[in-house]
Amino acid sequence: MYSATFTFAPGDYDDAFHRLDAIIADVARGIPGYLGEEAWENPAAGLVSTVYYWESLEALQQLMQHPAHLAAKQRQAQWIKGYHVVIAQVLRAHGDGGIAHPLSGAAVAVEAAGTAPAAPSHHP
Repeated sequence: MYSATFTFAPGDYDDAFHRLDAIIADVARGIPGYLGEEAWENPAAGLVSTVYYWESLEALQQLMQHPAHLAAKQRQAQWIKGYHVVIAQVLRAHGDGGIAHPLSGAAVAVEAAGTAPAAPSHHP
């Protein structure tokens, strides 16, 4: 499984932003392999972070290559003041069941995979 964390400094949103954002959200949720998402705000830093969870890198790439996502990337400077994206492989997920989480039902599948972590890379 994979996560894609999108952290950004909000800017000024207009109607075009809200329309495109809704389209991208619908597209993501419709891709087989989409597991869910969660969002966080850090008011002190002025940042918002959304984490999307995916069964596979291929599922994530479907969203990244979708025309709506590509259009948003071209116009991002109009709506946000800066961003950073981190794509990560999820090695393990677990909890006590006390809170809902997009990976709550996936913990066994992740841990049962038995895949050893890759060796650290020295390349960015």
